[in-house]
Amino acid sequence: MTDTTDKAIFLDEAPTQTNPLARFSQYMVRFAERWFPDAYVFVLIAVVLIALSTIVHGGSPLAVSRAFGDGFWNLIPFTMQLALAAVGGYVVAMSPPVAALMRRLAGVPSTARGAVVFVGVLSILLSLLNWSLSLIFSGLLVREIARRNDIKLDYRAAGAAGYLGLGCGFTLGITSSVAQLQANAASIPASLLPITGVISFSETILTWQNLVTILVVTTLSAAICYLTTPNDALARTAEDLGVSLDGDRIEPKKPARPGDFLEFSPVLTILTVALASGWLWWTFQSGNPLITLSGLNTYNFVFLMLGILLHWRPHSLVEAFSKATPSISGLLLQFPFYAGIAQMLTKVPNSSGLTLSDTIAHWFAHVSVNSTVFSFLIGIYSAVLGFFIPSAGGKWFIEAPYIMKAANEVGAHLGWTTMVYNIAETLPNFINPFWMLPLLGVLGLKSKDLIGYTSVQFFVHFPIVMILAAILMTTFIYHAPILP
Repeated sequence: MTDTTDKAIFLDEAPTQTNPLARFSQYMVRFAERWFPDAYVFVLIAVVLIALSTIVHGGSPLAVSRAFGDGFWNLIPFTMQLALAAVGGYVVAMSPPVAALMRRLAGVPSTARGAVVFVGVLSILLSLLNWSLSLIFSGLLVREIARRNDIKLDYRAAGAAGYLGLGCGFTLGITSSVAQLQANAASIPASLLPITGVISFSETILTWQNLVTILVVTTLSAAICYLTTPNDALARTAEDLGVSLDGDRIEPKKPARPGDFLEFSPVLTILTVALASGWLWWTFQSGNPLITLSGLNTYNFVFLMLGILLHWRPHSLVEAFSKATPSISGLLLQFPFYAGIAQMLTKVPNSSGLTLSDTIAHWFAHVSVNSTVFSFLIGIYSAVLGFFIPSAGGKWFIEAPYIMKAANEVGAHLGWTTMVYNIAETLPNFINPFWMLPLLGVLGLKSKDLIGYTSVQFFVHFPIVMILAAILMTTFIYHAPILP
């Protein structure tokens, strides 16, 4: 498409929908399609901005360069875990039993608008159990719905709905890493323990206030999906976007030579799964199975074994695995750059010994006058930093000493402070394609195709969720840290 045509679409195409949110969403969609860069270019822009900001803050150029290089590979274990989570979810979803279930679910919605809402709500609910399951399952469900001929599904809006679990859901459930870390005394560094104490789930994800937040964000997300889904006149299908929906399914085959016998026999599958069952029993019998499953290594092992079992024959698994691996190329390329960004923000001190992350945290903590204002400001701080370091709470131990010390000083409930921090850190995911990469791989789209819709979710969610979190802070009673 030529630049002239792009400009005409951006300026002259008037949405035929009448509600203001729909008009705004279509404006954002056209803006993102024209101006939002590829996810790789986006991360390079973030690298340059953070490097310059760190130098202005007082870090030497050499120190900034060293931090970028030293931190570049810090996320390699996590990158591999996430890549295997994406592939594992893809492999399970492509197995004959789950593919049949997916086709049934794809037939539930009766309209294109209803399908987008259905995907969005399911994405959030699944994310409360496991974020990677939500991401991959939702993406594959969108592809299955897009194959229907009786509705004209806007592939972009449906794909954005499949991302809702990562934008506003998963930190409210058992995969809230901050809540998990703070609930386990052994996970808390000795220097931090006197400040935070042990914070059980009964003070974080299992509070009625968190349930209210889940209900609000789910209802709000569904309403935005409903109001912003384009009508048939504006909808762009997978075919319109040049996305092929062929090749997802595994076609039955027969051995071509005697040596192929084991590839088409379930014998090795049965023996392998039997071997794994002992480890699974030993792992899950010692605690809450949902919490155990939230660990990425355990999750990946379970899903790989499940994939092996559901595919039944080795040749089917190998074919599914090869079809899944192209979906993780963007993830493998870009995650190291985010690791470098995190290192520059948190490891380059100025002449006063403060990193850029420290300075931002100090400022927000010191301007707070009471627990309600503190909650709102910490939410803003977490969202700003979360935009550049989308760690899902991984940087909590760096910032917790400042945040939780300030919380103690102003009398803010420690459990809800951790939830506000974690919820706010997640919301920028709507406009940062970091967590979107596995989903984009599954859908065969680019970040610009989804950002127009997810950015509307961000602009509506952020003020409402931050105000709600601040109001709910007033319902808690502060108590001193509980030491083990």
